[in-house]
Amino acid sequence: MEQPNLDYILKLSAKSDTFKQKMIDILKYELPLEMDAYYECLRLNKIKETSECVHKLKHKIAVYGMENSFYIAQEYENNLREGRTELQKEFEETLIVIRDYTNLL
Repeated sequence: MEQPNLDYILKLSAKSDTFKQKMIDILKYELPLEMDAYYECLRLNKIKETSECVHKLKHKIAVYGMENSFYIAQEYENNLREGRTELQKEFEETLIVIRDYTNLL
């Protein structure tokens, strides 16, 4: 499985430690909330809302430079819109990886 990194954030920050830290703080705040919302929508079988949660989360995946995982998230989002759950396992594995990485920051 590909690993998250801060390359995109470092590029955006243009060597500003303050900006970099603000981005990390946003990720640390938003990621758990968005993951909770995703799992809650999934538990309640709210497929449309689940796809919206995936849409938000895929942008976090992109920020971490995980191109293949972003593609999986995008396909999973499309699957959900069609009422299918293919790629759920792969998407959720990615969530665990980025959650653990974020917690270490």
